Formats: sequence, structure tokens, C-alpha cells
Amino acid sequence: MDEKFEPLFEKVTLPNKVELRNRFVLAPLTHVSSHDDGTISDVEINYMEQRSKDVGLAISAASNVTDLGKAFPGQPSVAHDSDLDGLKRLAKAMKKNGAKAIVQIHHGGAQSLPYLTPNGDVAAPSPVTLQSFDEKGEHDARTITHDEIEQTIAAFGESTRRVIEAGFDGVEIHGANHYLIHQFVSPYYNRRDDEWGENRLKFPMKVVDEVVDTVKAYAAEGFIVGYRFSPEEAETPGISMEITEELVKNLIEKPLDYLHVSLMDIHAKTREGKYQGEERIQLLHQWIDGRMPLIGIGSIFTAEQALEAIESNNIELLALGREILLDHHFVNKIQNGKEEEIMSEFDPDREDHHDLPPDLWEQFNDGFYPLPRTDEK
Repeated sequence: MDEKFEPLFEKVTLPNKVELRNRFVLAPLTHVSSHDDGTISDVEINYMEQRSKDVGLAISAASNVTDLGKAFPGQPSVAHDSDLDGLKRLAKAMKKNGAKAIVQIHHGGAQSLPYLTPNGDVAAPSPVTLQSFDEKGEHDARTITHDEIEQTIAAFGESTRRVIEAGFDGVEIHGANHYLIHQFVSPYYNRRDDEWGENRLKFPMKVVDEVVDTVKAYAAEGFIVGYRFSPEEAETPGISMEITEELVKNLIEKPLDYLHVSLMDIHAKTREGKYQGEERIQLLHQWIDGRMPLIGIGSIFTAEQALEAIESNNIELLALGREILLDHHFVNKIQNGKEEEIMSEFDPDREDHHDLPPDLWEQFNDGFYPLPRTDEK
């Protein structure tokens, strides 16, 4: 390995004393490859083992905690005890080569797809009409009831129990990307006039508490709990960096082991408001104040870009998303001095289909993940 890349392979110790073998994280990537009922498929096992083998921390695809929260075709489920057999196989595969294996627990909220949910039902903090995730048209979401809110919080806890029982090393609470937890924080999606709207942070904090309490009750020492969030949204009025500042300052008071910011570009700057023009990662570091590691992500396609992200932003952990889909040998190639062999462009003519599951390969060709492509030069 070129010694300049050694900082990428430094060990990272989480607040719970768990040590990660390097700074690389497999981002939670939708793979549309689970069975229709949400149980784990053989194709998914192979795919996740490949993408997990060299990173320090591997995070599964977003996994729905209730049937009402299902937001993708081929989405894995952690909503039922009947999911456990497959989850145990997945945990073993992700941990096989030394990565710490994490399940991202998720509820789609308004982004759930009517053709995947019971009776076509979709619920959100407030009524909203929006474009379906898979672009199959618009759909309406009704107001989630108080009882359903409490049931959903409990479901995050029950799903955490299943993740523990399946043998994973942790969970990541999905509070990003316009899904239910994000929606409760957002003034665009959450227009309620009750306790869940007057304090938009109440729902995410209750979910965190439920997950943490479940870990205390069922998990061995060292079980990891992380939280992912989106720092701004384009909707008006939407989540601003000022709202994110309040969210982060609440989250760092919880016994979490890391925070994970969702970005398309790791150097992205704040769009508007008090912090307009400032790099989001730098602001987040100021607010976290060393209390826990921050995972950064966004447009990392080469070894040089990975190193620059670590050095310029001083981030503790670097998630690989689109690039590790293109080349699951990315980390290994850097470690073995073969960084010039990294594939950083999508080739629709590759016979091996970049070792992607069939359904995900089709979505790549349809532009599901925006990537540099060899056929666009």
C-alpha cells in the first residue's frame, strides 16, 4: 500500500469501546433483492457478503419495521419474528470477513408504496400527496394516529430485538432521506398541532430512547447504535441547518455510537439561512464537538478522493455508496497498492454486471443511482 493512504486504514474506536478495523463504511444501499415478503434471499446474501468484506462497518439496506412502512420493492423486513432465519444468515455473511454488521431500521412514512403496504394504506405525520419513490405515479398519505405513532415507536424497539437475536453488531436508525423519522422533524411534512407537531423532535427522540432501552434489555455489551439524518431539504418550509443544529445537539446527549449524515457530495455547502455557504460537514463537527464519530458520504469514486475527504474534513468514518456498487474491491485495491485499477464508472456493457443482483442491475441501467458512465463520454 502507498503509505499516503495509511490514514484510511487507521482503527476507529466507538464510544462503546468497539474498535473498527478501518475508516471505511458500507453505506446502506437499496438493493431491491429481498423476497416479496421481506425475507432474505440468496442473491442478497452473496451481494452483502461481497460489499462487506473489506470495510470496518457494514450497514444493510433499509429494513422496514412495520408492514405499513414498506417503501421499496425487494426491501428486507425486520418486522416479524419469521424474518429471523434469513436475518441470521445475513448477519453471518456480513460479519464473515471481520466487518461489524449493522441493520438500518426504517419506516417509509409518506414514501411507503401503496402496492406494497396492507390495503394500500400510507400514513405520515400530516396528509400529503407526493410522487412515488419508484415514479409509478402520485399517491396520498393520511395522518398517522396517536396510537399508531406509539405502535411504530414500539416497532422500532421490537425490530432492534430481532436484530440482536439474529447476531448483528448494531442498528442504525434511519432518520434521513424523507422517510418517517425525517418527516416528523420536517416542517414541510409535519404540520400537526398536537404534541408530535409542537415538538418535532419528540418522535425521533422517542425512537432513539426505545432502541437504546431495547439494547440495554437484550444486547451484550458493545452493541452499536447509530443515527442517520439529512441536514437540509429542498421543500419549503423544510429542514434547515438551524433545525439540524438543534437535532444534532439533542442526539449527542443520547448514548449513541455514531452519527451518519446523508449527502450526495461530501463537500456540500449549506444552501440558505444563517449558515449559507458553509460546508455542512464542518458545521456538524462543530456541533458534535467530539462526542461521537461522524460518518460522511458523497461522490467518492477514487482513492485520492477518499483520502482528501478524510484529511480535509477530518471525518472519522467514510461511507462508500455508489462506488462500492461499481467496484466491491475498492478498499482491497487501495490496501494492496492497486488503486489505479479501481473501477469508477458504470459500464452497461460489462458481462459481469459489476457483480450486482439482477434487479439492481436493471435499476442502474434505468438511472436509479446517478453514476458516471462509460457510455456518456
